[in-house]
This record gives sequence, structure tokens and C-alpha cells, in this order.
Amino acid sequence: MNLSIFCIKKFFIAAFAVVFLFTSCPAANASFTLEDEKKLGKEFYEKLSKGRVLIRDPKIQNYVDQIGRLVLASSPKAPFEFKFSVINSSAINAFATPGGYVYVNKGLINLCENESELAGVLAHEVAHINARHIASIIEKSTKMNIAALAAILAGAFLGGGGEAAAALTSFSMAAVSSMNLKYSRDHEEEADRLGMAYLVASGYNGKSMLDFLKIMRKYEFYSKSIPSYFLTHPGTDERIRYLDGLLQVRYRTEGRESIVGGLTRIQIYLAFIGRNPELKLTKFQSAVQANPVDVDALYGLALTQERLGSTEDSIKTFQEALNLSPNDEDIVRDLGIACFRAGRTRDAIYYLSRALSINPENSKTIIFLGRAYEAEGRFQEALNTLKQIENKPSIEADAHYHLATAYGGTKDQGASHYHFGMYFKKNRKKEMALYHFKAALKFYGPGERKRVEIEEEIEAIENGKSSKPSSTEDSEEAMGYSSYVEGRMITESIFFPSCPLTLARVSRERDFSSRY
Repeated sequence: MNLSIFCIKKFFIAAFAVVFLFTSCPAANASFTLEDEKKLGKEFYEKLSKGRVLIRDPKIQNYVDQIGRLVLASSPKAPFEFKFSVINSSAINAFATPGGYVYVNKGLINLCENESELAGVLAHEVAHINARHIASIIEKSTKMNIAALAAILAGAFLGGGGEAAAALTSFSMAAVSSMNLKYSRDHEEEADRLGMAYLVASGYNGKSMLDFLKIMRKYEFYSKSIPSYFLTHPGTDERIRYLDGLLQVRYRTEGRESIVGGLTRIQIYLAFIGRNPELKLTKFQSAVQANPVDVDALYGLALTQERLGSTEDSIKTFQEALNLSPNDEDIVRDLGIACFRAGRTRDAIYYLSRALSINPENSKTIIFLGRAYEAEGRFQEALNTLKQIENKPSIEADAHYHLATAYGGTKDQGASHYHFGMYFKKNRKKEMALYHFKAALKFYGPGERKRVEIEEEIEAIENGKSSKPSSTEDSEEAMGYSSYVEGRMITESIFFPSCPLTLARVSRERDFSSRY
């Protein structure tokens, strides 16, 4: 089994155990109120969020959220604030938890043949929440303690096989056998009936819900494994017959297969979350061979070539795609990034500036354009570009790094130290962060807003309240990267008495912001 999926499964089990062992919701045989659902769903979501299981790419998140909102607009007003999230797992699964939280795996999105099929899955899960199906299962159980409920939920959402089954032995298996967290046939029939109504009312093709069930059934047959979805959503054959009947009797008018648009591009983004890009090379090469003017296939091939180190080939492929779609922001931006990595900084500046004119809010474009200017020695232009994201609340560690180098290049040592402090803080390098924050204080007078902000950062770190890293990879790669101070690059070793002072520039071969 893929290591990342294994790690995700291990995390799920641990997270569920913590959530349900320590949450203050009542015992399962008591009344499970709407407030209990909201609290449970919120804590569940926060555990997943802190564990970095959820995909944060804004384009992917916005796409799924837009579809979910269309479905919600055509459903009765529920007493929840719904939230739609994508899980970084190749398993074919989607599920809902109490309190209005809907989760869909990237594996399920990649299996969809059109947007309406994904909308059908989301509509079905929204229906489960509106009908309070999980809450009713919890309410009907008797003598069920929180630890046992944690085991049941972990086993249900993880699919109950492989490492998940082995891990469940740490829970009370006697308790697990007394309650089965699967939707009943009645639950599934109600969710299909309500979900179909939401789907059609939102303008999508109701037949898509039936079509996707058949696709998953076919996937199950050919893969000789049961998709995770079927482990908690039983009665597939009966559901297919029921949905077919609904379509023939009630929903004969065909709706649209796409409203938001761009499913194929989203699937390409998802394909590049993770490792092994070489596995995608043949897929995109075949797609381009079958249709040389397929812009998405060309874009996917170019990304794959770039990931595999064939930068010049990727530039040529990007240019082919750009000729077919001159105003495609993704293609223009990523062509600029490929040029930057190939050392063609003037070309990079041209394409990245063009991409920024298409979308002035894209942080990735801003960061790489700033880096391209910096590589040309145009530090003031680099700084002017990077300042566009300096005050964004969601600024990540790598952006602080490049702001620090840009400020250093313009001799603004106080701001340079400040951003290096933020960079190391977000990478949980406490000693490094404190060094830079304290160095930054020398450049700001008493009462200045920036000095007060820096003093608050120092106090937070010294009191053990420093931020977590932007990502696991950022944290692992923080050591060894250099700092631009007083116009020169010095390595991290200067800050440790046992290490010799080195003035050599340490190159950052890897780009944090290049993830898809």
C-alpha cells in the first residue's frame, strides 16, 4: 500500500480516538442534540486540519465548494454551516460527519467523468446530514461509551481493511461488534431521494447520480476490491434500481453535466499532489497522441515533464498549449515558472508578468515573479512585487523567505530579519526565529508598530506559543537554508557556536511553492 495512504490511515485512527475520547459530547445512549453534532463535527474537522490530511490548494477547494453551494442552494435550510473538504487519499470515498461537514477523497473526484457526478455525491452526503442519519445511529445505540464509538467510526471511515483492521485491535472489539456504523437501506433510500431532488433543482443532470454508482460498481468489479464508499453506503444494486425508477417516473428532464466547469483541470491538479510523476507521463502522452489539440492533456504533460526534470521539453509543451489557449492563467504562469527553473529569467519575467495581469491575486505568480526579478539583481522590483502578499493573513513560510531576501537586497535589514524570523517561526525553528526577531528590534524605535509586533512574536515564542510549520516538508527543509543579512548570504551555521562561520551561499534547489 502507498506509504502516504498508510500514514493517512494511521492518522485517522489516532485523530478519531483523540476526538471521541476527549470530546465533551454526551454518551451515545443519551440525546444527541444539534449542538452536540456541531461540536463533534467541528472538533473532527479541526483534528483533520491540524494533521494536514486535507488538501489546501485554493483552486481545488473553491471548485468543490462552489458545487457544494449550488447543491445547498436547492436544499432546505439546515441548522448547520456546511463545509466541504477534499481529503488527500486515493481511496474511492466520500462521507459526512455530524454538524454539516462533507468530505470527498481525491480518488473519488478523479473517478468522476463529469461535474454532475461529483455534485450527485455531494448531494447524497448533504442529504445524510439533513436527515441526521449518523446522529440517529448514535442515539439508538445503548451502553456505548466514547472509546467504543471511536473504534467504530475509525473502522467505518477507514474502510475496515489492511492496516486499519490491525489498528482497530487497540480498541474494544467487543464493543465494536455491538454497533455497526453503516447507513441502513432506509437511510440510503432517503439520502438518494433527497439528494436527487437537490441535484436536479440545482440544475445538474439527475442521471449522473445513477451513472456514478454504476462507475463505482464497475470499478469494484475490475479492481477486485470494494471501494471504501460501499463499506458505509450499502445496498448498491437496490440503490441503482431505486434511482433508475426515480428518473423514469419523476426526473425525466435532463439537466446540465457541468455548471462550474473545469473538472479535468482539477483532476490534473489532484494528480500532482503526491509522488511518482513518472506514472503520469504515459497517461498524458497517450492523451496528447489521441488528441494533439487537447489543452488539458498538453498542460498535464508539460507539468509531468517539468516534474521529471525535462525542463526544456516542458517549456516546448507549455508553448504548444499556450498557442491553443493564449489567456489560460495556469499555462502562462507555469510556463513562466519552467523558464525560471531553466535559468531563462527574462522569459520568466515576461510570462509571469503576463500571468499576473490575468490574475493579480495569485500568490504563486507573485512569489515566482519576485524571485525572477531577484535572480536578475533587480531587488527593488522584486520587493515591490512581493509586497503584494506581505500583509495577506494566509502568507506561508516560503513567502516570508523571499521577502526577507528581497528586503536584504535593498539593505532594509530590519524588515529582512523580521521576515526571516517569521520564516523560521513557521518552520518551528525557535532558536533561529528568536535570533532574527531580536536582531530586527535594533532597527525599530520604542513604540513603533513593527517593534511592538516583533516583541509580541518574541514573547509568544518564549512562552511556548510558536506557530506550527506551514507544512511537514517546509519544516524538514528549514535547516541548511541561508539568510540574507547586511547584503550577503550567510549560512545557518553562524548561529551555532560549535559550527564554523561560513559565508558561502546555500542554494535553495527546491521550491516550496511549486506544489500542485
